[in-house]
Amino acid sequence: MPDLDITQYTVTGALGRHMVLDERSLAYRRRYYGEPIKPVEWTPKVPVLNQQDLLTQGIRTSELVQGVEDVDALGSCTANSATCLISILRTTEDLAAAGLDVTDPVAAERWAIGLYSDATHRDQWHDNAWPSDDCGSSGLGVAKALRHRGLIDQYGHATTAEELCRDLQSGPVLMGMPWVDHFFTPDQDGFIDADPDWQSSPIAGGHEVCLTALESVSLNPDGTLADDTVLRFVNSWSDSWGDHGSGRLRLSTYRALRQQIDCTQPRLDSQR
Repeated sequence: MPDLDITQYTVTGALGRHMVLDERSLAYRRRYYGEPIKPVEWTPKVPVLNQQDLLTQGIRTSELVQGVEDVDALGSCTANSATCLISILRTTEDLAAAGLDVTDPVAAERWAIGLYSDATHRDQWHDNAWPSDDCGSSGLGVAKALRHRGLIDQYGHATTAEELCRDLQSGPVLMGMPWVDHFFTPDQDGFIDADPDWQSSPIAGGHEVCLTALESVSLNPDGTLADDTVLRFVNSWSDSWGDHGSGRLRLSTYRALRQQIDCTQPRLDSQR
């Protein structure tokens, strides 16, 4: 097994991301060379998913996997975010052929649970996997799962604000991040960092979201990206959370947490 940089977080029914960095994989990052950065938006085909309230949705894990008990939530945020992302990259016909029904949020959540299982097995640094251990997974693990299924050609990483905003020009990005208590209650516009004191809030765990928009771009006088540039993401806690299931954060928040964030962009290079 290659040398990995691993940061594990507490796994709950809402949070289940670990940060796993592989130097071999990071070597595929594309450095930023001044490419234009403009506002951009990507629209998922799948409805907002919900990794919580599974029983209320009629999802019984005991029916999905023999010998597994029913649970009301899974720490499957990496797979839910990847399901959102792949619904942007692939056509409806491609997704249907892969078993993903983008018209039915419950069916899509079941599919995401299967992807979560796959991701936990791709995370070979971990001794456990789902089923039946809700052990969480990583952005790297779920990218490997998508590639194993033939749904993407490749994946790369962004390690700076400029690389991240540049990558969003060509498609959505998976962002794994530490989730602090303040982030659970965004303001009326969906900003998770509305409270200026958010950095004093304790870390609740690790979370994965799907960045779908560079909503606004602000530049400093020297032409560099300003901290009030706004990123938008789709969450996986139902459309009742945040702004109809989406949240926003400022680039200053990304920069403050950058050492604990990993950004992965699954790609379909053969279609470009």
